[in-house]
Amino acid sequence: MTEETHRHTTHPEIVKRLKRAEGHLRSIVEMIEAGRSCLDVAQQLHAVEKAICQAKKTLIQDHLDHCLEDAVGSLGRDQRRAIDEFKEITKYL
Repeated sequence: MTEETHRHTTHPEIVKRLKRAEGHLRSIVEMIEAGRSCLDVAQQLHAVEKAICQAKKTLIQDHLDHCLEDAVGSLGRDQRRAIDEFKEITKYL
């Protein structure tokens, strides 16, 4: 089974964010190995966690805005409202 190339305009932004988080995570490992304070480490872990969560959120929203729209096609007003509400509520995940 071959997978079709799947790209959205936000993918480069997501990759950039994840690469930055990857480098940041490596520096956190070094902080722990160097015996830095737990507070310093926790603050940095929080920053990495937020970056990854934002990347995930962007990816999911982009998927909903493009892939879901392509899958459902044109809908009636009531059906459209349900899709729009679903997309809106996922912003709170």
